[in-house]
Amino acid sequence: MATLEVEGLAKNFGGVQAVRGVSFAVRPGEMLALIGPNGAGKSTCFNMLNGQLRPDAGRVRLLGRDITGLAPRKVWRLGVGRTFQITATFGSMTVLENVQMALLSHHRRLGGLWTPVRRLDRADAEALLARLGMAAQAERPCGILAYGDLKRVELAIALANDPKLLLMDEPTAGMAPQERVALMALTAGIARERGIAVLFTEHDMDVVFTHADRMLVLDRGTLIAEGAPAEVRANPRVREVYLGGSH
Repeated sequence: MATLEVEGLAKNFGGVQAVRGVSFAVRPGEMLALIGPNGAGKSTCFNMLNGQLRPDAGRVRLLGRDITGLAPRKVWRLGVGRTFQITATFGSMTVLENVQMALLSHHRRLGGLWTPVRRLDRADAEALLARLGMAAQAERPCGILAYGDLKRVELAIALANDPKLLLMDEPTAGMAPQERVALMALTAGIARERGIAVLFTEHDMDVVFTHADRMLVLDRGTLIAEGAPAEVRANPRVREVYLGGSH
């Protein structure tokens, strides 16, 4: 069974059709890239999947369950994690505390008790930070971290929810080239290890073609291509509207 199934998704803003009948699926452990020029409808599509926008038409299913139009907190509780183009962490709290908060919230979702301190949450947070190469930063406040490190913290927070689906909005934006490669390699490894379906948007085509198992291409709200990276790279329409001659 696909983790995420999207069928006929559509959204209008006044007379503008931002997303037009988009359908696709993401399988467990798969890295699926959603790309396209600015204004193609990528963010609108993401926001409908996450519950921030209600579709005008279409259906969104998570592991066979219809989640169309559910509020973001309800979507999160069902096992959907998300990272954002601009990182969102508690700047005055340490890296470890940020991840512990996410773990505590996750355990409440599973019916556990909220307690001031849980050794399990601390151990789990430390293990997750070590997996992401952030163990040495655990006691530092997020407000003083370099941007690349903040991206890793945000990923740790999303993974603390033990997601079945991970939505990543431009996960390497603002990062140095080497940091981009390292972050996406980590994400791909964890996704395959845990069977997490990953849908990500990204403007860095080197990142996309290196790490995506499949790609979707949007143009003016319409899905114009879908397939393996080599197929998308060779697609004449995709080259015309987005890739040009550089890829």
